Amino acid sequence: MPRLPVEERVVELPEGVTASYEGGVLTVKGPLGELKKNLAHTGVEIRVEGGRVIVRKEWAGRRERSMVGTVAAHVKNMATGVTEGFTYKLKIVSSHFPITVKVSDGKVYIENFIGERKPRVAKIVGNVQVKVEGEDVIVQGINLEEVSQTAANIQQATKIKKKDPRVFLDGIYVYEKAKGMS
Repeated sequence: MPRLPVEERVVELPEGVTASYEGGVLTVKGPLGELKKNLAHTGVEIRVEGGRVIVRKEWAGRRERSMVGTVAAHVKNMATGVTEGFTYKLKIVSSHFPITVKVSDGKVYIENFIGERKPRVAKIVGNVQVKVEGEDVIVQGINLEEVSQTAANIQQATKIKKKDPRVFLDGIYVYEKAKGMS
């Protein structure tokens, strides 16, 4: 049986970003804010040295190697979030009835969707800003997981069931994912 290798990934932190790892919680601070993520369950060794985060696992099999890559990707996304942020843009498409989108109380209300009287509701996850500008819904924040889940909630709220999707194209769809908050 071959000797299992040591898997290690080094994530270089951008200028102005600091990280600390205590008690299984990785904290990344930057100009736009602070993100915390519990990584104790991953089973990998995480060290912060200078401006680098080292993710390592000795005697790593296939699953452990993939976990090292996953944790390194999370660290990169956290560093990008606190320096640039993330923006998802969604397009309101309506051919049958005009859709009205309103944001209030941590929820997105989609009114008059395919003529329904009751508004459809999508939850805003975490500390995410949602703006409606004409036919666009813009979702912005520093946590990629919260931004993408909020955009998915909005798109899923307008899913049409029991009708031909080729005919009823009405809905709100993600059309752009970008780094940075403009």
